[in-house]
Amino acid sequence: MAQRPNLASLGDLDLASLTAAGDQAAFGALMRRHGPLVRGLVRRMGAQGCTADDIAQDAFIAAYTGIGNYRGEGSFGGWVCRIAGRMYVRKARHELRCQLTDQPIETGEAAGPEPGLLMDLDAALKTLSAAERVCVSLCSGAGYSHPEAAELLHIPLGTVKSHVKRGLDKLRQRLETGRQESANA
Repeated sequence: MAQRPNLASLGDLDLASLTAAGDQAAFGALMRRHGPLVRGLVRRMGAQGCTADDIAQDAFIAAYTGIGNYRGEGSFGGWVCRIAGRMYVRKARHELRCQLTDQPIETGEAAGPEPGLLMDLDAALKTLSAAERVCVSLCSGAGYSHPEAAELLHIPLGTVKSHVKRGLDKLRQRLETGRQESANA
């Protein structure tokens, strides 16, 4: 009887090949390895708690059923992040069309970073408008190009570029403010 390989020591492509051959434990290893990355991305895109977890779970289910499409050209985590990003965009498309303004979403949380921290990325992203947050998350977090994000969101390319630039400018300003506050403390 052949000894089973240590799944944690295998690469993404090997685990995907085992999964395609019916090894569910191999897919479990992929989920453990890349689950936090996928959930974190969806949360940064704007999904809250349980919704982010649901979208991440749906993305992994889609990845499992389409595992034969993974060719190993990038990390498995990046591939699942793209799936999750598309799912989030589809789910939020109607809401985004209504919110494509520069109005920041009120979260009810304190605007400044926690004491002792230079910057909390999640808190900083919450200060952006919904459109800026999604465009920055897609282009800077998930690795989509501006044209790909425009196609996913069904908005003009120039609008995506504007939202990304404004969003990144706001994040840079917040980072600089956090550095100054930290230096003065």
